[in-house]
Amino acid sequence: MPSRQSGPNSDPDSGPVPSGDPPRWRRRKEARPQEIVAAAMDVFAERGFAAARLEEVASRAGVSKGTLYLYFPSKDELFKAVIRAAILPNLQQAEALVAAAGGPCFPVLERLLRTVARLIATTRMAVIPRLVIAEAGNFPELAAFYHREVIRRGFGVLAALLRRGIDSGEFRPVEVDPTVRLIVAPLLMSAVWRTSFDGVDGEPPLDVTALMEIHIDNLRRVLLRDTGDGAGEGAP
Repeated sequence: MPSRQSGPNSDPDSGPVPSGDPPRWRRRKEARPQEIVAAAMDVFAERGFAAARLEEVASRAGVSKGTLYLYFPSKDELFKAVIRAAILPNLQQAEALVAAAGGPCFPVLERLLRTVARLIATTRMAVIPRLVIAEAGNFPELAAFYHREVIRRGFGVLAALLRRGIDSGEFRPVEVDPTVRLIVAPLLMSAVWRTSFDGVDGEPPLDVTALMEIHIDNLRRVLLRDTGDGAGEGAP
């Protein structure tokens, strides 16, 4: 009986499936990249980028290290895949929302901020900014990737919304770039705090939702020319 041929594009985990329930590594090939990325998110969150080992990622994903390398040739590429999977779909939705929105801009801003706050409070996405900040000095290429793929695009979404509100007369004339950074600052602080200090020395979990509602209320007072209740009055 001829043996199964192997090569650079063959999958070490493919082959006949024995009777009974197949183990995780016998699942269809198209599911494996997602499983590897999910396992990598857990390992990176627990170990950090520098200390994470691809052997552990492969073990948690239920594949061999050889199979992992078929999909992700390096730890850098795997970390980029984690960022793409965790953040970029939400960023794309934000871009589409702003591009399609008509009418007042502030309700769109509120929706964006509440969505990001919910993701920070309820998903592991919050660990990624902390990892990038922690590793930026030693792995500047990863910081550059994150800046290009996430920060620049996210800032662009907010800047476009601010300019639209200013042009329509809804928002006061503000310096757009610094204002974008001030809008993002509480989100970044929430992500870093939640993944670094929650539970440390008895520190209670950060109420990200409450913090964001205060932030939105402050932005309403700062940005709007006239909220209808006097909160936006006094603009120059």
